[in-house]
Amino acid sequence: MKVLKFGGTSVGSPERIEQLLPIIKSQTADKHLVVLSAVAGTTNDLVTLANLYTKKEFETAQKHANQLHERYVKFVNELFKTTEGNTEALNFIKEIFELLLSFVNTEVTPKEERIILAQGEIISTTLFHLRLKEKGISSTLLPAFSFMQTDDENEPDIDYIRKHADAAIAQFPNENLFITQGFICKNHLGEIDNLRRGGSDYTASLLGAALMAEEVQIWTDIDGFHNNDPRYVANTKAISQLSFDEAAELSYFGAKILHPQSVLPAKKFNVPVRLLDTMTPKALGTLISSETTSQNQIVAVAAKDGITAIRIQSSRMLMAYGFLRKVFEVFERYKTPIDMITTSEVAVSLTIDNTDHLAEITKELQLFSAVSIDTDHSIICIVGDCSKDTHGVATSVTDAVKHIPVRMISYGGSEHNISLLVPTSYKIEALRSLHNRLF
Repeated sequence: MKVLKFGGTSVGSPERIEQLLPIIKSQTADKHLVVLSAVAGTTNDLVTLANLYTKKEFETAQKHANQLHERYVKFVNELFKTTEGNTEALNFIKEIFELLLSFVNTEVTPKEERIILAQGEIISTTLFHLRLKEKGISSTLLPAFSFMQTDDENEPDIDYIRKHADAAIAQFPNENLFITQGFICKNHLGEIDNLRRGGSDYTASLLGAALMAEEVQIWTDIDGFHNNDPRYVANTKAISQLSFDEAAELSYFGAKILHPQSVLPAKKFNVPVRLLDTMTPKALGTLISSETTSQNQIVAVAAKDGITAIRIQSSRMLMAYGFLRKVFEVFERYKTPIDMITTSEVAVSLTIDNTDHLAEITKELQLFSAVSIDTDHSIICIVGDCSKDTHGVATSVTDAVKHIPVRMISYGGSEHNISLLVPTSYKIEALRSLHNRLF
């Protein structure tokens, strides 16, 4: 069994869907489970629709839903080639938008919002299944709601997923191709919900782990992880192989091709993840596994924007225990993760990317320390062999950015990462300088 995930851009138009069919057809000798995102842009439209309902702007919501319906009618008319296939798809689309319009003049709570958001993946998977049917390609559409479930802490219930996904597939012993929705699930109360973090990538990784798949394939519109950001740096190259830890570092610190949460289930159950390009399906892409080929070398650089640096200074920190605990407890109360941290005798500097509760956090920290805030920063992440036994890595990195103001450096917390905090205005220069020096 292989798990193949295709993102929103891969199913973003009838032409893109047609390009997927040869990829699917070439791999159906063995069992495959295809995970699809919503058509690109649809989730944003559904978020807008849900917000309009919440604000009771029903007339605008109805107009928005009708416009989206019209776009999908056009989508169906371009995708399907037979009268029978076109009619079946249009009837399905009509049912979906009757559901979406049924919320007019009703009280829309978060429960109804999640129902609205789920329709994007339901649309994409059903249209894909019907198009395969029209072309005579056998497939079975498995509702993600029948096996994707989270527990009372909103974390995926891997045992439940394994048991029910196995059972769903076992009902069709002669079928080789299964299709299901990414992102959506049910919660422990049996209500429609979603995975939030990682979306469809996370679904694919969870299913790959639960089913002990041969590999998980993440198909996007780029040929794998690159050794730097090709939007800003010339002559970047795709990386053929990464370890789970290296991929997680790159994903978390800016490489958008894969959500970092998606690496964890695959790592835990040692299921390889392969990143591939729908536009160039013969490209090797990037293989992520438990093995590493980066011994004594740096493999990639990535950047994460929207970083806020917080400096917390107090003379009571000097030779005192418990000070850092007090600091961390403040961030824990407001469920705000910390990215980087450095300390001295009387001060600690740290970074966050979620500033929703920055005012409250600052107010609490000021009860026992002096606090200063710096916004508009970026974390530059250098990934590779950064272990204590590797010589010269830190020197190469600092030499590359010696002309750039560096606010913080984090080195030694991970054997796979050196992180630099710089003003975002210097981000591109830092990426280019590191690329020229390290590669």
